[in-house]
Amino acid sequence: MDSIMRSVAVVGGGLMGSGIAEVCARAGMDVVIHEVDSAACERAIGRIGASLDRAVRSGKLEETAARSALSRLTTTTRLEALAESDLAVEAIVENEPAKRTLFESLDRVLAKPDAILATNTSSIPIMKLAMSTSRPEHVVGIHFFNPVPVLRLVEVVTSLLTSDRTAARAEAFARDQLGKRVIRSKDRAGFIVNALLIPYVLAAIRMFESGFATADDIDAGMVEGCAHPLGPLALCDLIGLDTTMAVAESLYSEFKEPLSAPPPLLIRMVEAGLLGRKTGQGFYSYVR
Repeated sequence: MDSIMRSVAVVGGGLMGSGIAEVCARAGMDVVIHEVDSAACERAIGRIGASLDRAVRSGKLEETAARSALSRLTTTTRLEALAESDLAVEAIVENEPAKRTLFESLDRVLAKPDAILATNTSSIPIMKLAMSTSRPEHVVGIHFFNPVPVLRLVEVVTSLLTSDRTAARAEAFARDQLGKRVIRSKDRAGFIVNALLIPYVLAAIRMFESGFATADDIDAGMVEGCAHPLGPLALCDLIGLDTTMAVAESLYSEFKEPLSAPPPLLIRMVEAGLLGRKTGQGFYSYVR
């Protein structure tokens, strides 16, 4: 069978989903973005258009290439429109029941017998999603990082039931078609990157919460003292405090390690809707 991905479905056109759709379209694939309504579809296309414009202005992308990428993007509110996709990438909210329900639906919809069902989850074990389908051997984690058009890394995560062929096709898609650097992870909450990152970010939140140091000083310590490109609290704002908390809860649920438990301040900020850059306020203000 041909292992090249020519048609890709991205379910969820938010920050991550639109980034995934953009890099696939720029790589020459036909991409269908599924969203809940027409307004969300328009926002996804607008987000991608703005990203392509930035790439053109910075000299990283030719204008003709940007227009070509946009021409390969379509949107839909009907899951049935994804039936002929070679690959479907789930990029909805980081919520296990919602993802399981979606995977049940995608399993019924995808018509090609070798179609891959992938999740961009940051932390939910792949097996939990795979067992919502009748073809767990075709389910794999393909975890991109924000911003997707800029960051090269992709984690390919295989469950106990993911076939070797599915894993190889997923890796070839990310490495050869998208030009990403691929790392392989076993199927455990947090995978490689977030299993290391989230306890570090939570430690910074606890330090700030205790009054030990200011947000600026905590971040400056890691940027100027450890050569990190971004401090942990600014990074948390970039990731999204809701996503950070969801990953922390997944890690704590699996390992019961206190360092992975969401600090009270993080919980309160999420409850207040202070989610970071995407809402204009987190540990820092982004309101112009």
